[in-house]
Amino acid sequence: MVLFDRFLTEEQFGWRISENCPNAIRILDTEDLHFLRKARQQAYKKDELVDMEYLINDISKREIASIYRCDLSLIISKFEHSLLVNTFKIDPSILLYIPFMLNNINSTIIDEYPSYSNRKHFISMGNFKHEPNINAILVLKNKIWPLIREKLPNIELHIYGAYITERIKQLHNTKERFLIKGWAEDKNKVVKQARVFLAPIQFGAGLKGKLIDSMLYGTPSITSKIGAEAMHDDLAWNGFVSDETQEFVSNSIELYNNKKKWLESQQNGITIINQCYSQDIFSKILIDVIDKLQLKLEDHRLQNFVGIMLHHHTLRSTKYLSKWIEEKNSKT
Repeated sequence: MVLFDRFLTEEQFGWRISENCPNAIRILDTEDLHFLRKARQQAYKKDELVDMEYLINDISKREIASIYRCDLSLIISKFEHSLLVNTFKIDPSILLYIPFMLNNINSTIIDEYPSYSNRKHFISMGNFKHEPNINAILVLKNKIWPLIREKLPNIELHIYGAYITERIKQLHNTKERFLIKGWAEDKNKVVKQARVFLAPIQFGAGLKGKLIDSMLYGTPSITSKIGAEAMHDDLAWNGFVSDETQEFVSNSIELYNNKKKWLESQQNGITIINQCYSQDIFSKILIDVIDKLQLKLEDHRLQNFVGIMLHHHTLRSTKYLSKWIEEKNSKT
């Protein structure tokens, strides 16, 4: 069995597996759909809705070709699974919905949560090599935080994340209590100390690790519809989901000040983790599917004619692209 980490890896190394290990099960870990994130980012910049014109782009052609060339692709989001099956007509037999696989939050973990009264300030977090995170911080800085600060003048917003750029550093403003903290040595600690997590995500794809962290550490959150997309099934969110600026601000203030709503939201997060991300359930599903693939791999591949065709036509092209990349890297 070979696991490709994102489609770019399959493009570079898939031909090697086909040539040297033809009977190995080829699994693609998509992480999230890169083409969907790109489509949403482009539509956001033009203030337009995402349609097929945006979805069919250079990345979607490459990423979906990679999905077809693999025996199985792991899809982290139910929304993205549905998009591939219903919009792009990909056979579900080569896709598998597998979200984050997490241990349940038990009473021992809950007992270690700081109480509502022992928490203070807002927090936001994200890797600053990731464009949706940069955009979310700018939205906080320019639109949301000034309005929250008017109502909660003594409260701070702490921004954490790796790969802080000079552009992000310049947003730091002590007077406005908008504090760029940089990389967190102990993510668990800083999220637990905060009372509310803010994530006004305007575009992106997949599941949002930062919002999973907020639930794991008992910190209610406010996010957008895209932020919460496919993350909680039909369960109540661990806070509020708001797309409109004024509503986001009002909900943030309410969640910060309303202990009853805060405790209810914290419990919602615990329920989401335990019901939607159970390692016990999804690890068994994954192993069962792989076991079945091992028993009928040849049959499985014969049902995927598009994959066979793409292997035939692209094996040489991806092979020589890969060799060119390898040669280029050896000279840098």
